[in-house]
Amino acid sequence: MATFLGSTSAGVASWELIRFALDILIVSYLIYRGLLIIRGTRAAPMLGGLTIIVILYFLSRPLGLVTLGWILGNFLSSIILVVVVIFQDEIRKGLTKFGLQPFFRKDRKPIYDRAIEDITLVCSKMAGEKLGGLIVFQREVGLDDFLEDAIVLDAKLNRKLLYGIFVKGSPLHDGAVLIDGGTIRAAGCLLPLSFDPDLDPSLGTRHRAALGISEVSDAIVVVISEESGAITLVRDGKLLRNIDAASLRDELHLLLSARAKQGAVAGSQRESA
Repeated sequence: MATFLGSTSAGVASWELIRFALDILIVSYLIYRGLLIIRGTRAAPMLGGLTIIVILYFLSRPLGLVTLGWILGNFLSSIILVVVVIFQDEIRKGLTKFGLQPFFRKDRKPIYDRAIEDITLVCSKMAGEKLGGLIVFQREVGLDDFLEDAIVLDAKLNRKLLYGIFVKGSPLHDGAVLIDGGTIRAAGCLLPLSFDPDLDPSLGTRHRAALGISEVSDAIVVVISEESGAITLVRDGKLLRNIDAASLRDELHLLLSARAKQGAVAGSQRESA
């Protein structure tokens, strides 16, 4: 009987140790992922300022700073609301990225290789003629929220149709085109603008819109400047500026084509073997 009780106690103690370690690992991982998300963003100095406020609060009591302690105490009593307000963009982005983990998502229909060739030709032609354009490629995150004021087409991707949308004088010229797979879903889409203070002030509304949609989704965006004809690829809030048609084609194949996805799968299978 004593032996049985001893083994039971040992088993309970082992489970408690495992649970404690698992708890620490999960919390550490969440903190690590959170720091990765805010690294290099406006939220990083905000987090530093919030940390200083917390330190001042804990120092105010032993130093006898009653008024300061009372003010900071009332401020920190609503810390959850404060964090949500300050870091709302980063929280939304983090939850989106977490939902894109392989065990949560379903494989979407990839862009066809032929479609990428057509898109590259159209972008090259538009760049040469300095026709401004904004092309959004939908991936895992749905973009139906931005179709409310758009013109829904649901048309098979065609280079003449895509080029015609952006011709000067077209009523859809200033909006974005949304492409999903081999289909032009909509034109004239209005996208959220990025308010990144570090953004080059010479960049216009199209580039801010491209950055904005890439900050709230995993979309790939191509921008053609109306002023210079330069082609820019936007992904995850980052700009790849002044690329040529060949570089654009390679990047789109790498990010969107079935061929690239098959190569990535084959590569991961070789590594696991």
